[in-house]
Amino acid sequence: MTTIIGISGSLRKASYNAGLLRAAVEVMPENVRLETASIEGIPLYNADFEASDGVPAVVQQIKDRIAASDGLLLVTPEYNNSIPGVFKNAVDWISRPPEDRVRVFQNRAVGIIGASPGNGGTLLSQTAWLPVLRTLGMRPWFGKQLYVSGAMKLFDSSGNLTDETIRSRLKSTLKGFVAFIQENR
Repeated sequence: MTTIIGISGSLRKASYNAGLLRAAVEVMPENVRLETASIEGIPLYNADFEASDGVPAVVQQIKDRIAASDGLLLVTPEYNNSIPGVFKNAVDWISRPPEDRVRVFQNRAVGIIGASPGNGGTLLSQTAWLPVLRTLGMRPWFGKQLYVSGAMKLFDSSGNLTDETIRSRLKSTLKGFVAFIQENR
């Protein structure tokens, strides 16, 4: 069975991106398990803290889950036309210590999707992730990209995806990402 770890880059309870990730779990192809991980509780990165206390347990658990997976799905919001600080901070922690980068990230397939109230969806945020992914040595999938715009009309007040067109596009996107993972193991 193919296993993918999905992470939403938002902490908001009714987050569109957390809702998009929940919808992704529902529409995953057969024989594929999409497990979710949360960035909740990850402290701000501080090298002094890392030196004195090591990598926080919440971060270590995510690292181990990614390392054991076949792929990583980043579900990114877009803040000020770029990567949300809390999401980048989480990935910065996950990349620590540098010796662990190979185990966790090297040649790991990664897909990026996202939802935003803005007209451009998360195009700029997804693009901003590319140098980070390159630095980590990951294999980004550039197939059917999903930039969900106008999210406030597509999700309910609890952050659940209600739009069937987007759900269908999500399913198609995930099918392509899974094929990429399986072809490039």
